[in-house]
This record gives sequence, C-alpha cells and structure tokens, in this order.
Amino acid sequence: MADLLLAILHHLLAFGIAAAITAQLVLVRPGMQPPAVPLAAKYDIALGIMAMSLLAVGFLRVFFGAKGADFYLHNHVFWSKVVLFAIVGLLSIKPTRAFLRWRKAQAADAGYAPEEVEIRAIRKTLMLEIHLFALLPLVAAAMARGIGYV
Repeated sequence: MADLLLAILHHLLAFGIAAAITAQLVLVRPGMQPPAVPLAAKYDIALGIMAMSLLAVGFLRVFFGAKGADFYLHNHVFWSKVVLFAIVGLLSIKPTRAFLRWRKAQAADAGYAPEEVEIRAIRKTLMLEIHLFALLPLVAAAMARGIGYV
C-alpha cells in the first residue's frame, strides 16, 4: 500500500510541476503586464516546493518501494531520469532569479513590467524546461519495464 501511495503522490507532483511551468509560460510572454509578475513568482515558488517534494518522494520510492533499491540503483535509465530532472532544475534557476528581480523592481515601482528582451529569454528557458520535462514520463515508462537494468 505504501508503494501505491508513493507512486500516486509521485505522479501528482509531476503533473503539478508540468502545470506550474505551463502557467509560467502563459504569464511570461511579450506584452506581459505588471499583475503577471507576482503571479509568475508564486507559480515558481509552487514549482520549487513540488520539485523538492517529487525528489523526496522519488527517493522514498527507490528505498521503500516494491521494486527495491537494487532495481533503481543498477539501472542506467533511472540515472538518466535523475540527470534529466536535475537539468530541468538547473534551468529553472534563470527564471527564478528573473522573477526575484522583477518582484524587487515592482516593489519599487508598482507599474514595473519586464523588458521584452528579458521576457523572450526567460520564455525560451521555460520552453526548454517543459520540453525536457516532457521526456521524463517516456524515460520512466521504459525504466518501469526493466529497460536499462543491468
């Protein structure tokens, strides 16, 4: 039963992360208006909490799940999944820093809106994040079927 609950939570967190990145993409676009800045930042906070939770739940699944740690730790597809998730996490640093700068600028000037060049750069990073994140279920499905286990 614990394995089932961990799997459900793991999947819900993954869907939540995808939703948060998508919400940021909806908000961060050319012509972005000042009210979108704090909202994008709130989604970023939620994204960070969900990502850390997903990581914790994922490793709980490794060590307390039905398949056992050996299945995961000796599977190169599992490690590919971990690396892919880490890359998405590293990419998320750039938007997070931008959102912090934008909120600080908005604290000084309520009408502040980011410049178009920065919006495009952050949007490009968010697009890369969501596309790489979309690969995770593909890798997970392969791993769940024993592909990569040595």
